[in-house]
Amino acid sequence: MPSPDDISRVPGGDTAGDGMPALEARDISLSWDGRPVIAHVSLDVAPGELVCLVGRSGCGKTTLFQALAGLSVPDEGEVLLHGGDVTGRPGHVSYMLQKDLLLPSRTVIDNVCLPLLIKGVKRSDAHATALPYFERFGLAGSADLWPSQLSGGMRQRAALLRTYLMENDVVLLDEPFSALDALTRIDMRGWFCDMARELGLSALIITHDVDEAISMASRVFVMGGDPAAGVPSTIVGEVDVPCPPDERVGFDLTEGYLACKREVLGLLG
Repeated sequence: MPSPDDISRVPGGDTAGDGMPALEARDISLSWDGRPVIAHVSLDVAPGELVCLVGRSGCGKTTLFQALAGLSVPDEGEVLLHGGDVTGRPGHVSYMLQKDLLLPSRTVIDNVCLPLLIKGVKRSDAHATALPYFERFGLAGSADLWPSQLSGGMRQRAALLRTYLMENDVVLLDEPFSALDALTRIDMRGWFCDMARELGLSALIITHDVDEAISMASRVFVMGGDPAAGVPSTIVGEVDVPCPPDERVGFDLTEGYLACKREVLGLLG
C-alpha cells in the first residue's frame, strides 16, 4: 500500500504504460437459470480512466459487474486485468455496492479496515495503515465515531476508503451516490473524480443518471436490452465526453454537453 502522499503511482505497475487496458470485458455473455441476461458485451477502461455505464433498470448492469468482479463465471467471454485473464477469479478488482454497508457495531476505523483485517493484518497495523488516509478522504476526526454519527456523505467516503484499502487499482462502483441528497451527490461526484485522479485509480461506475455519467466520465457506455422480455442486453453505444475531466466546471451549460446528453438519451431510446 503506497503512502497517502504518494499520489504519482501508476496503476498496473509495469504494464500501465504499454497501451493495455486496465480492465477489459471481451464478448461476455451470461445467463441466470437458463435465461440470457447479457450477450456479447465488450468494454474497456484505460489506466487512470473513469468510465460510466448507463442503462435502464433490469437491463443487467449489475450482472455484468458481478462478472467483472469475478463473483460469477460468464457463459462466454473473458475478463482481463492489465492483460491477464481473471475470469471468475474474485479479489482482483475492488467492488463497492450501492449501499455503504457499514457495520453499526464497529467504529468507523474498524469498518474502513475490514479488507485488511480479513487478510489477517493485525488490528493495530491495520489502523496504522488506514489512519493517514482519513484526512485525504474527508474523514478527519471520525475514526472513533460510530456509523450512525456520520452524515450520508461521510458514510460514503468511509465506504470508498474501505474500497480503496482493498489494494486494487481498478474499482467498480455500483450506483455509489444514488442514496445521497442532490447537493451532497453533486459534491461527492467532484470529490471522487479528484480523488481518483490523485490516487491513479481506474474506475467503472454504474449509474442511472445520465447527467452524472457525463459530468464524471471520459466515456459513457450505454447498455440496452430487456432480459425480462427475452432480449439479452448488450452495449448499444459508446459516447466520448468532449471535455477533459479536469475542465468540467461550467461544461453542463454548453452545447457540447447537451449534444452528448442527446446522444446518450438517443441510445437509451
